[in-house]
Amino acid sequence: MTNAIEPASYRQFAAKKDIGPDLDAIFFEASNTKTFGSAVERATFRYRWLGRYLEHDPGYAHLAVNPSGDIVGYVVGALDDPARTPRFADIGYFATFRHLTDRYPAHLHVNVAPRFRNRGVGADLIRLFIADARRAGSRGVHVVTGAGARNIPFYNGLGFAEAGRTGEGAGEVVFLARSL
Repeated sequence: MTNAIEPASYRQFAAKKDIGPDLDAIFFEASNTKTFGSAVERATFRYRWLGRYLEHDPGYAHLAVNPSGDIVGYVVGALDDPARTPRFADIGYFATFRHLTDRYPAHLHVNVAPRFRNRGVGADLIRLFIADARRAGSRGVHVVTGAGARNIPFYNGLGFAEAGRTGEGAGEVVFLARSL
């Protein structure tokens, strides 16, 4: 990794100390959703976009750690086709993108603490996930993001290209894909 930031396996790092609060701080800061009607809604949101990956696919979770041992970023993901895997049935756009998830089944979520962004940390984390997916024999990887999101050029720079769109207005999302 770059700037003295080192990669760490989620499994190994989490076995040493409770890292939940550190991951949550990065996760919720990066989220577009900032307020929740209840603690249950907040926990459900966290599980949907982070927790289920840590629970079911911890081997594909990687951390970026600074020299002080602080987590400054993470990538989580799964190799299962989300349109055909029941645990992702709560995310409606996967059914719409079913024709694409067959070719690009692996998917990821990456977040980096604000003061460590634009240093290559996120790109390095994605490269780790892609290497895992490639070793496991995945045909392709995708991310889904808002149609107007500022992260689209970032993903384009890592070889992801738009393969589909769905939704309208503020709810429009883009399926960005990369063959492996």
